[in-house]
Amino acid sequence: MTDSPSSPSEAFSILLELQQHDTTIDQLRHRSRTLAERAELEEVHSRLRELRRRFDEVRARHSVVSESLKELAGQVDAAKLRKADIERRLYGGSVTSARDLQAMDGEVHHLVQHVDELEERQLELMEQLDPLDAEIDEIDDELDVLDKSASELRERIEDAEVTIEAEITVESSSRENAAARLPPDLLTHYETIRARLGGVGAARLVGNTCGGCHLALPAVEVDRIRKAPADSLITCDQCGRILVR
Repeated sequence: MTDSPSSPSEAFSILLELQQHDTTIDQLRHRSRTLAERAELEEVHSRLRELRRRFDEVRARHSVVSESLKELAGQVDAAKLRKADIERRLYGGSVTSARDLQAMDGEVHHLVQHVDELEERQLELMEQLDPLDAEIDEIDDELDVLDKSASELRERIEDAEVTIEAEITVESSSRENAAARLPPDLLTHYETIRARLGGVGAARLVGNTCGGCHLALPAVEVDRIRKAPADSLITCDQCGRILVR
């Protein structure tokens, strides 16, 4: 069972101890939220998103060119088969009409020209594929590097979180011990003020300055505080925090 404070001044000293634990816990949580590795990881994720978008675009262009090549290859094969079939008939002796032979010869020459045009377009498309292949390989390499960086950053964040969480656990235990030694009404009042004023519910009066809002109190107010009974609950008239003399 935890001992209660033996005097009002001791209670207020414990209150400052409690505030210090709360401040430390808040700082540790802030440190966890603002780890430099988190910002680095977000930058890596942003770069990964951009690279994947680029990768999809390049792959789409590559797919279009590849499909065009496939279609051209089919057209070339069909034209060559048609040419071979005509040449077979042209030189096979089954066709004897001069007019038909002339027409067939003309079609063969047309097919030869058509195949040449198709193959030239194939070469142009293949030349387009080379830089696309190179860009895909380059993006792949960069994605691998960034994926590795992201993995390393996540590990560092996890390690830091474990360390910080261990410190928070220690501080929370000490905080609970301090809170248990305070009168319930004083603790409740402190918690209410702390929740309303950004985590600081009690501060020491240093000279004529509130350690919570760092504003100077009027001399008359400071004199009144100095003369108040030791068990008086004094609050800063500037910010409302509990003042410990």
